[in-house]
Amino acid sequence: MQPYELTLAGAAAALRAGELSPVELTESVLGRIGAVEDRLGAYVTLAADSARRAAVRAEREIAAGRHRGPLHGIPCGLKDLIDAAGLPTTASSRVGAPHPPATDSAVAARLSAAGAVLLGKTHTHEFGYGLTTPQTRNARDHARIAGGSSGGSAVAVAAGAATFALGTDTGGSIRVPAALNGVVGLKPTYGLLPLHGVTSLSWSLDHVGPLTRTVEDAALVLTALVGPQGPPGAPGAAVTTAPTGRSGPPAAAPGAALPPPESADLTGLRIGIPRQHYFERVDPGVEASVRAAIDQLHACGAELMDIDIPMARYLQATQWGLMVPEATAAHEQTLRAVPELYGEDVRVLLEAGALVPAGDYLRAQRSRALMREAWTELFQQVDVVAAPSVPMAAVRAGEQRVQWPDGTVEAVSDAYVRLCAPANITGIPALSLPVGPDDTGLPAGLQLMGRPFDEATVLRVGRAYETASGSVGGPVPVAA
Repeated sequence: MQPYELTLAGAAAALRAGELSPVELTESVLGRIGAVEDRLGAYVTLAADSARRAAVRAEREIAAGRHRGPLHGIPCGLKDLIDAAGLPTTASSRVGAPHPPATDSAVAARLSAAGAVLLGKTHTHEFGYGLTTPQTRNARDHARIAGGSSGGSAVAVAAGAATFALGTDTGGSIRVPAALNGVVGLKPTYGLLPLHGVTSLSWSLDHVGPLTRTVEDAALVLTALVGPQGPPGAPGAAVTTAPTGRSGPPAAAPGAALPPPESADLTGLRIGIPRQHYFERVDPGVEASVRAAIDQLHACGAELMDIDIPMARYLQATQWGLMVPEATAAHEQTLRAVPELYGEDVRVLLEAGALVPAGDYLRAQRSRALMREAWTELFQQVDVVAAPSVPMAAVRAGEQRVQWPDGTVEAVSDAYVRLCAPANITGIPALSLPVGPDDTGLPAGLQLMGRPFDEATVLRVGRAYETASGSVGGPVPVAA
C-alpha cells in the first residue's frame, strides 16, 4: 500500500509510531496529485513548496516529541471559499478576491495549529452556488459530474489526492459530492464551527465540514476543528438549543464517543425512517442500497421507527426562499459592477434573488422557525434519522434535467438539493456515508441526521455501519 492510500487514522498511527514520516506521506500525496490531477481537475491552486516545508517542520516536531495530535503531518485540501494566508481565494470565479488574504480563516488556523499540511485550494462551483463543480470530474467516471459545490474536495479525497479536505455546505454541498464520489461528508450543526474567513453564499445556511474516507477520520478532523473546550455542564453533554450566531457555543470533542472499530452495537438506539419526502422520486438502485444499509443498522441492534417529516411540502420553497435573496445580498456590489465576470448559471440566480420580495424572505424565515420546532419534537421520538443523501447517482456532465418514472421532470440541481436541504434549514448535523454501488456501478449516500450538537451519536451510527458492512476502503481507481 502506498502512503497516499492510507486513511487519516492509519496515516496518523504510522506517523506516531515512526513507521512513516510526514515528508514521505506528503511526497506520496503530491505524487498522486501529479498522476491524476490532469484528469480530475480537483485543485485550483497547488501549494507544493509550502506543503513540503510544513511537512519538514512536522517531521522535526514529531521527532522531538512535540506531537500535536492525529492531524500532525497529514496532507489536506481546502475548498477555495476558505481563506488560507498567502493563497488566493478565487471561489473558482473570475470575480474572485484580487489579493491573497493576509490571515487564515478560523478553521484554517485551527488546522495549522493541529499541524496539518495544506496542499492547496480545491475547486468549488462558482461561489458555492451550484451542485456540479463543472471544472472537476467525478473520481469514478470522468464523464459524470463531481457534485458540488465542494466537488474538488470530495474528488481529491476519493482519488487519494488529499488525505482529508474541508468543504462548505449551504444546501448539500458537502454531502452531495461525498455521495457521488463514494466518500464520507459531514455537515456539522450550524454554529459549531466558525465561518470567519469563509466566503459566504447564504449566511444563515452556510456550514463548514470535513470530507474524509472514513467516519473515524471525520471525527478526528471535527475534534481538531472544535478544540478542547466543552459546553456548559458535564463534558460530552449534547447542546439542544437552536444556534443563533455564526460562531456558536463551544461543544465537546465530537469524536470522544466513537466506539472502538470492532464494536458495532447500536442496542437501544432509535432510528427514524421517513415515510415521505426522502424516498419520493428516488432512483430504485439508490433506494435499494440505502434500505440495505438501514437493514444493516437494524442488525446492529438499532430499533427502526417509521416517522413523518414535518412540513415536508414546504422544504424546498423554504430553502430557496432563504438562500436566493441572501446570496444576492452578499454579491450586490460586484453583481452591479462586473456582472459579465460571473458564470451564466450563477449570474441568473443572483439576478433572480433581487426580485424576491422582502415579505417572501420573511415568510421563509418564519417557516424555518416552525421547522426547527417540529424537528426538535421529532428528535424526542428518535435519536437519528436515516435516509438517502441524494436521489440518484452522478449524472452525466451537461445533463440539466431528470425524468422520474411517474413522469415528473426535475432540474438536476433541485433533485440533488432536495434531500439535503432540511438539515441546512434546521441546522442539525448530517453525515453522508457511501453505499452501493447502484445498477450503474456508481455510489450513492446514506444520510444520518441527529439532534443539534449531537455529532457524537451521528458519528457513532455511521461508524457502526462501516464496521458491520466492511465498507471502509482506500482511494478509488482513477480511469485513464
